[in-house]
Amino acid sequence: MSKLILKSHAKLNLFLEVLRKRPDHYHDIRTLFERIDLSDTLTLTSRPDKKIRISCPDPLVPKDHRNLCFKSARLLQDKFKVASGVDIAIDKRIPVGAGLGGGSANAAGVFLGLNRFWKLKASRETLVSLSQGIGCDIPFFIHEVPFALGSERGDCIRPYDALRGLRFWHIIVVPKIHVSTSLIYKKWDTYSTLTKTQLNVNILLSALKKKGIPEAGKFLWNSLEPLTLRFYPQVRRIKEALTALGIKAILMSGSGPAVFGIVSSRKEAVSLGKELKKQKKGWKIFVARTF
Repeated sequence: MSKLILKSHAKLNLFLEVLRKRPDHYHDIRTLFERIDLSDTLTLTSRPDKKIRISCPDPLVPKDHRNLCFKSARLLQDKFKVASGVDIAIDKRIPVGAGLGGGSANAAGVFLGLNRFWKLKASRETLVSLSQGIGCDIPFFIHEVPFALGSERGDCIRPYDALRGLRFWHIIVVPKIHVSTSLIYKKWDTYSTLTKTQLNVNILLSALKKKGIPEAGKFLWNSLEPLTLRFYPQVRRIKEALTALGIKAILMSGSGPAVFGIVSSRKEAVSLGKELKKQKKGWKIFVARTF
């Protein structure tokens, strides 16, 4: 029985500007992705039949056709007329629905893994194109780069090599709440004037290249953050707690609820994490770096 084990890594949005609602009901955005070393483990095991089965101990992960891994495997199976099936076991470390792209990272892992597993010989460009129909964040993970700019729905990816040598340390805090991405985007449609900024991603990129962190912290931006803070007060409390610890560069990732701070070292991140845990808020706390 053939088996393949691989890691799928989370992401942070160092910049996320929502520009406009599209006719297809998605939104045009401009974002700077960072891939981090917080990861899930995928185990792909071949099947003699054409079935695709998902297993995961996390009750929040769907195990049927709704799962992005299932959709990705089915699409490859149909596109390349693959006669065999696959069991996909997901060992989760990335919190579900936190704004860290865990489900999309898993799906990208399935695209990349099955391309090898089933010897499809599909190009990266082909895999990216196929994945765009399943999820907007998946193309970033298929590129397997530490930093990239995302445009259109976030699925038009340009790897950003100018930051390739940089490595950031993060403390990431995730509260025990679920934030509805669709709700936050609907709120953006109503309150978009409240999320305007004079900042842009080029200012942040320039600051990161010249000054690094924390000087560049004031140029981090997320158009969705003011709305999530308004409707989910726990996220605001995380930002306040990180600020009280002296962190200068703090931002919510995606539509939340994960909030991250950029710090100088692993030692600082671990130390600050211990301080937060003393507050007994029930938050999940992770230390991660650029991958």
